[in-house]
Amino acid sequence: MSLTKFLTSKVFLKQLALAVIAIVVLTFIILQWLKITTNHGSFVEVPDLTGKSLETVAIELNDRDLVMEIQDSANYNPKYPKFSIIEQYPLAGTQVKENRKIYVTINPSGFRKVDVPNIVGRTFRQAKPTLEALGFEVGNISYKDDIGKDEGLAVSFKGQPINSGTKLPITSKIDVVLGNGNRPGGEPSDASQSFDTGASTESVD
Repeated sequence: MSLTKFLTSKVFLKQLALAVIAIVVLTFIILQWLKITTNHGSFVEVPDLTGKSLETVAIELNDRDLVMEIQDSANYNPKYPKFSIIEQYPLAGTQVKENRKIYVTINPSGFRKVDVPNIVGRTFRQAKPTLEALGFEVGNISYKDDIGKDEGLAVSFKGQPINSGTKLPITSKIDVVLGNGNRPGGEPSDASQSFDTGASTESVD
């Protein structure tokens, strides 16, 4: 039998039709399997999690078949409650597949702590920017008899004396004790005498 006659025979055409049907059926089965295993075309919207507690977030994500992935944060944000969510990815409103990981950043319990610098012997003009550069605030300023006019003598926090190297949260208000230019006992120093007679001296900001 020639090739032309075979290709036009009923036997070949029947086999060709069966092969086409088999391919169509197999393709349909594969597509259905992919739809089931990958949730093809099925999306959920990521909720807004910022400011919410971990317990609330866990419930909301679980209800949407989403997975929470926690990331710690070293930067405290006073606008949000402690241990609440301050950042999330993907952002709220994003359409994602089920079982997608949602990364959340937790607000720490407070500002990170840094060492109090040594300002003893430094002028207030030097001490103030040093404290502020580390994130501290200058609180009350008081004076004490000492010949070093406007030089740092001691620091305190909430009424308690502290030493350099003490760790305090940034934004803490640190009270500063400065010298007034007088010798202990009330006798004015040469610097304060020159000030009283009109000589210029450096004033405290």
